[in-house]
Amino acid sequence: MGDFIGALKQRNLESVKSFPKADLHNHFVLGGSRQYLRRMTGAEIEPVKHPLSSMDEMHAWNRRNLGDRFDTSEMRRLLIRAAFQQARDDGVTVLEIGEDVWGLGEFFHNDVEELVGSFAAAQRDIAPHIELRLQIGLSRHCPIGYLEEGLSHFWGNRAFYSIDLYGDELAQPIENFKSIYRRAKAEGLRLKAHVGEWGTAEDVRRAVEELELDEVQHGISAVHDAAEVRFLADHHIRLNITPSSNVLLGRVPSLSGHPVGRLYRSGVDVTINSDDVLIFDSDVSKEYLRLYEAGCLSAEELDDIRKNGLKAREKIDRRDRRADSYSV
Repeated sequence: MGDFIGALKQRNLESVKSFPKADLHNHFVLGGSRQYLRRMTGAEIEPVKHPLSSMDEMHAWNRRNLGDRFDTSEMRRLLIRAAFQQARDDGVTVLEIGEDVWGLGEFFHNDVEELVGSFAAAQRDIAPHIELRLQIGLSRHCPIGYLEEGLSHFWGNRAFYSIDLYGDELAQPIENFKSIYRRAKAEGLRLKAHVGEWGTAEDVRRAVEELELDEVQHGISAVHDAAEVRFLADHHIRLNITPSSNVLLGRVPSLSGHPVGRLYRSGVDVTINSDDVLIFDSDVSKEYLRLYEAGCLSAEELDDIRKNGLKAREKIDRRDRRADSYSV
């Protein structure tokens, strides 16, 4: 069988890689090709082999494997290039990645055009066929005033496709970010946030309603409440799920029982993504094959998810609503 379904059934990873797929949940700093980084820097970055017991253990892994060796403008650009190399090698044709607000000043001299140009150059040089969806990243740990000041450099720049909030889900109430997301909505950005990886099903719904989210990064805890699952399905809220990451961070016990299967069969819009390739060895192709081999989803279901992830989603016609129409 010369199709994606056949590649899965034959357990042929190289063939799985040859089919187009999306990666809509990729933190580029940890989402690049370890082979590329080894070739360019000599760094040996080994993925975790066993489930971690806490986020502190993940941070410890970061310190051991990355430390501060990539904390320069030159190395930041190298990590961007590594992300495109990883995507190209994995058959990814739609890649959604971006820089954190704080990174603009730290690595790009508060020059958003320099930042955009760095991503565009990496795309052009390494994977010009890939559709880049550039994202603005926000950390929950940052004070709102700090984020608003940093975002002032991004507003009005039409190179960006989406905005995403990540970090400790308990760092501060989701309601604190409403003013930022109102502005992002007026800017025409697709609205995303990390929620429901560590929190509850209720947390997922609250975030969707308070921030008017289009997509949720993770959202797997919603599976524990049938009403919340129906809410996500009825409102066409996409969940960008990262299975191996969830297992290796101890959020679910195994891939065989991963919530993505139940969510998909309940009509929720789900996609399968990498998260942090360097930590979890979670190439998108491997994620598809692992879910198939674990019996979580059939080859036909996985092919449907793959095709769904490649479908264009509106940048929301909010793009027609100019930023100058925004008011507090």
